[in-house]
Amino acid sequence: MSEITSSTPELAAAPSGGQPVKDRKFVEALSRGLDVLRAFSQGSVILGNQQIAELTGLPKPTVSRMTYTLTKLGYLSFNAQLGKYQLSTGVLALGYAYVSSLKVRQLALPYMDEFARRTNMSIGLTCRDRLHMIYVENRLPPEAPLLRMDTGIKLPMATTSAGRAYYCAITEKGRKVIDDAMALKYGPEVWPEKQEGLLKAMESYKQNGFCLSIGDWDRNINSAGVPIHLSDGTVMALTCAGPSYLVSEDQLLGSTAHQLAMLARDIESLGV
Repeated sequence: MSEITSSTPELAAAPSGGQPVKDRKFVEALSRGLDVLRAFSQGSVILGNQQIAELTGLPKPTVSRMTYTLTKLGYLSFNAQLGKYQLSTGVLALGYAYVSSLKVRQLALPYMDEFARRTNMSIGLTCRDRLHMIYVENRLPPEAPLLRMDTGIKLPMATTSAGRAYYCAITEKGRKVIDDAMALKYGPEVWPEKQEGLLKAMESYKQNGFCLSIGDWDRNINSAGVPIHLSDGTVMALTCAGPSYLVSEDQLLGSTAHQLAMLARDIESLGV
């Protein structure tokens, strides 16, 4: 199963047992163009039309039209020597405009810096992108330049504390839509394990107000995550992390995760 689905919205709700409802306001051509851009977040920074078609599930002639148009608009550039495409400055401008406009990011920075200094752990602010969480900010302790996660880096929702915190904080209907999309993405052999991790995270969140990932995403990393509810209804997530040899599960449960939850409430109180 490829990471990016075709023009049908990945998380569109469907009646039980039926086909997805056709949304007459949904512009499929625009969706396909964005799917082409998303293909470049799958690891390779330069792709040919055939590779993009395989990643997106779109027909190659459709991909060729999309890459041509996106190049004309300045969102892709074409490497004639390799016969492949890469992201161009138009995408950078959009991403920078979004990150720089986030009020919560601007107000949370001094709080995050203090948390990193006090706990000697990295702390990140993330938002959702389909079945992933994306870093919009990451702060490190002064003397421990570890686990640097630059802006734009994506984390899988199912196995990270940030993704689990987001998943636990949204509505039951929202979780059902995500569950259906994850079941499709991971398939019957892998999805039950991912689902079990999310169910355990729900129990932890109900009991403690935070979620953990103890080597679930990376066996060498332990982390905690808590949601942040913005005034406009948006849900984001704070996550703190450290190498497992420095940050134990007991340490997270004993104090650090509770401090992270308190930090999230402090940030919410700023009225962001």
